[in-house]
Amino acid sequence: MYAYSEFDETFVRNRVAQFRSQVERRIDGSLTEDEFKPLRLMNGLYLQLHAYMLRVAVPYGTLNSRQMNQLAYIADKWDKGYGHFTTRQNIQFNWPKLRDVPEILEALADVQMHAIQTSGNCIRNVTADHFSGAAADEIEDPRPTAELLRQWSTDHPEFQFLPRKFKIAITGAPNDRAVTKAHDIGLRMVRNESGDPGYEVIVGGGLGRTPMVGKTMREFLPKADLLPYLEAILRVYNLNGRRDNKYKARIKILVHETGTDEIRALIEEAFIEQKKFFQAPPAALIEGLEAAFAPPLFDNTQSLAFDHAQIENAAFRSFVETNVAEHKNPAYGIISVSLKPVGGTPGDATSDQMRVLAELALKYGHDELRVSHEQNIILPHVRKADIPAVYAALKEAGLGTANIGLLSDIIACPGMDYCALATARSIPIAQEIAVRFDELKLEREIGPLKIKISGCINACGHHHVGHIGILGLDKAGVENYQITLGGDGTETATIGERTGPGFAVEDLIPAIEAIIQTYLDIREAADETFLQAYRRVGAAPFKAAIYKDETNARAA
Repeated sequence: MYAYSEFDETFVRNRVAQFRSQVERRIDGSLTEDEFKPLRLMNGLYLQLHAYMLRVAVPYGTLNSRQMNQLAYIADKWDKGYGHFTTRQNIQFNWPKLRDVPEILEALADVQMHAIQTSGNCIRNVTADHFSGAAADEIEDPRPTAELLRQWSTDHPEFQFLPRKFKIAITGAPNDRAVTKAHDIGLRMVRNESGDPGYEVIVGGGLGRTPMVGKTMREFLPKADLLPYLEAILRVYNLNGRRDNKYKARIKILVHETGTDEIRALIEEAFIEQKKFFQAPPAALIEGLEAAFAPPLFDNTQSLAFDHAQIENAAFRSFVETNVAEHKNPAYGIISVSLKPVGGTPGDATSDQMRVLAELALKYGHDELRVSHEQNIILPHVRKADIPAVYAALKEAGLGTANIGLLSDIIACPGMDYCALATARSIPIAQEIAVRFDELKLEREIGPLKIKISGCINACGHHHVGHIGILGLDKAGVENYQITLGGDGTETATIGERTGPGFAVEDLIPAIEAIIQTYLDIREAADETFLQAYRRVGAAPFKAAIYKDETNARAA
């Protein structure tokens, strides 16, 4: 895990002191809210419906136990005893008081954390595969690259005032768990014909009101060329991106309007110029980053399997089937801890739960935790022999829900319960869906299914890439929910297809039930997933099921 250098420490402390002064000036009236707004956003502080919200960066989703314990402390001392983990692998505190925010930032700095560039038209927190450094299918741990990008992009003087916010994601595996194709820049680690590692560079992905899948600009980019190539992309965007309309200011619009081939040519031209004067990072820096993310000292002395009594326990067996993934070391497993209990708020964890996770990471997990973009917490390195003990502790803490990848593992933005931009509620919808299908006891029969919910067109809930996506809108003062089907956020990324007119709140759950029942009726085998069935038959049978009454009325 990367540890701050002296420069990092000084930089973060100076930013805290600077913002403390700005907050004092806002409180005494020296700064108006309009003057204060750009300053607070540079430090991750939003003004939501009911209070300020502080978004804390968790670079590439990686935390240690000390940091998680500090987040719990912040939640208790300055918030309401919980935090909300987001699809950007960050954590948000929804109730801080303005006067306390400098103290929170100071407490974050004590554990090498901050809230810098979690807002604004800059390069946001770089996200990564939450199984990085542990996944059995991994080509290479992408986190040294992500940390390099964090250092390069933080306070970069040329890219602090881009046309719009800019997001980068990276994965080190062929199975994309980082949604790289829905980012402004997506990086996928690949090997060339000689076996050398490099990157496939994808540009122009994004969701929001104009969802698009990114386009490949380079099939293979050597590792040494990464920074100048990214600078070339950002320079092309900074010079050519639209600034007259914030809804058309993202790089995806530039790629779409200019054309993939022409954008690629502009990037390559800028890349040639960048390389002429680009100074490569010192070899010692790169070596230091590689060393910082060296694998832990794995203990292979314990059994590689669970004993018979443990496997016979149905609850534990279910947990292993859904929440434990294959590790590159056969003596270990990767545990995904669900923050989606039935009826709970997706992504929320109490301070007590954070402390339990920190303790488990320290005792059983080589002191590592990850935040996933799916709003769950990962223990990436747990010996198989210790998984029963970890499960028992998670269950006692209310964290033992065995639903990773299943219907109730729902991504949902905060929606109108918190967000000033939202046009509909998200959290209650997620809760109602989970509760209803828990009553029906169909979740395991349904199998892998990703439901994603957004409370407005900004798509923070990633609904466009949900197998079932739900978008809440305001229709003449009434909440109305559109459904999309067939979305996919993996290496086979696809934007979901809208089914038709939206649904009132009371009609939404029956519509979801009709979609699920249609899938169960048409699938050719028990192992044909919802997405596979949808791709085989298309949208027609699902539309017929959810608009049945409307069709009958027209026929009559």
